[in-house]
Amino acid sequence: MSEQKKGFFSSLSPNLNIILVGALVIAGFVVGSLWTKVQYLEKGGTALGAKQAVAGNNAPAAPQAAAKKPEVTNKDYYKGGKNAKVVLVEYSDYECPFCKSFHPTMQQVMKEYGDKVKWVYRHFPLSFHANAQKEAEAAECAGKLAGNDAFWNYTDAIFEQTTSNGTGFALDKLVPLATEQGLNESEFKQCLDSGEMAQKVKDQMAKGGEEGVTGTPGTIVIDAKGNTQLVPGALPFDQVKQMIEKAFKS
Repeated sequence: MSEQKKGFFSSLSPNLNIILVGALVIAGFVVGSLWTKVQYLEKGGTALGAKQAVAGNNAPAAPQAAAKKPEVTNKDYYKGGKNAKVVLVEYSDYECPFCKSFHPTMQQVMKEYGDKVKWVYRHFPLSFHANAQKEAEAAECAGKLAGNDAFWNYTDAIFEQTTSNGTGFALDKLVPLATEQGLNESEFKQCLDSGEMAQKVKDQMAKGGEEGVTGTPGTIVIDAKGNTQLVPGALPFDQVKQMIEKAFKS
């Protein structure tokens, strides 16, 4: 190689190094930002509860009101008292691991309070959980065919069986799960395959967004005066209980 060519590459190499280092720094920032965003959406505010636990503080942070009070109607599926003073509207995703861990917490709430509270379940299937939308539609089909109890039995069964994280419960098991619970196979399959419940699920997610829900689980506690508290993620029972007790005293 000529001295002229050697001189050219010698002068070019430092510039290339600077460009490569800069590109790696930018790429690292972008990847880190995307990862953080996904974690935030996945946890739906769970990080707040984690920080409190580390700090040894069992009390929730200052209550954050919902952006908009949920309108509960007779079309909602619920557990507890129909006219209960305190209402908990949970926006959830069947494939969210935090929702799976929070489901027993809400079941414990019902054991503790019974008809004194009303637990309303609504769908908030995150886009990166591939099976969540269709699973939500399946639960709605169960409710359509056999009512409130069938909806909840189907919901409980999915949370018991899924391993979460997007595809934890296979879509080809949705129909067999329905038949296991005594639902008519052909009617259920027709409802599920037609996609007739898809818009209802999407509408519920849109309402959740309007009300201030940014991730799952996102639960809004409503007291008798219509005041709201937004439960930040999958808090443990003791912290949820404190929020409920506050709602009773309002």
